[in-house]
Amino acid sequence: MDIEWGKIAGGFKVTDLPMEPKPPSIAPDSGVVVLGRFQPFHMGHEYMLESASKWRNVNNPNAPLIIAIGSSNRPQNLRNPWTHEERSQMIEIWAISNAIGNYVIYPIPDIEDPPNWVTHASQYHGKAGVLVTTDMGTAELYTASGWEVVLLPLEQRERFEGWRVRETARMLSTIGDQDAIREVLGTLIPMPVLEHLIETNGLHRLAFMGEGGEPVG
Repeated sequence: MDIEWGKIAGGFKVTDLPMEPKPPSIAPDSGVVVLGRFQPFHMGHEYMLESASKWRNVNNPNAPLIIAIGSSNRPQNLRNPWTHEERSQMIEIWAISNAIGNYVIYPIPDIEDPPNWVTHASQYHGKAGVLVTTDMGTAELYTASGWEVVLLPLEQRERFEGWRVRETARMLSTIGDQDAIREVLGTLIPMPVLEHLIETNGLHRLAFMGEGGEPVG
């Protein structure tokens, strides 16, 4: 799942996360929502966004594609190496390279409260739209809140879990051979995004963020 529910840190539940950024003063119009952490943007996310865009184009072509970035308020660490601004840039690079139109990106802070998540998130991504997801737990939360949900099948789910992608990237983070990085990570991360991470040295930080990953989106 790409949103962290009830995460325990250092033996204590994290409940004092800052609510950053604040929700927009006017909630956006409803649209077709895709929700993820995008740490980093990988091919599982590409599949979700491509599917959401195709669904939108067929069923409601005037609706915006709303890309909601979760965990915007998490401190940077191995589970959260990139800021929400950096993740927005990854998504924009991918969207431009794939000619995706009429989309908006909204970062959403975590609240550690699954029953109230949809109410909280709706302040950012709008209300009562359509959610496109591959995650059953997220689908159940939104369905219970009256949303239309498109639940996608996801092949190779384990391969495209965020923590696995991050661990692979971490193992390559000190390698100077960019062709080797492209060969390995190019099977997990869309190439325009990977090229951006290479050009901005966005992978190198992973080498200094602790040992081992954790099964979180």
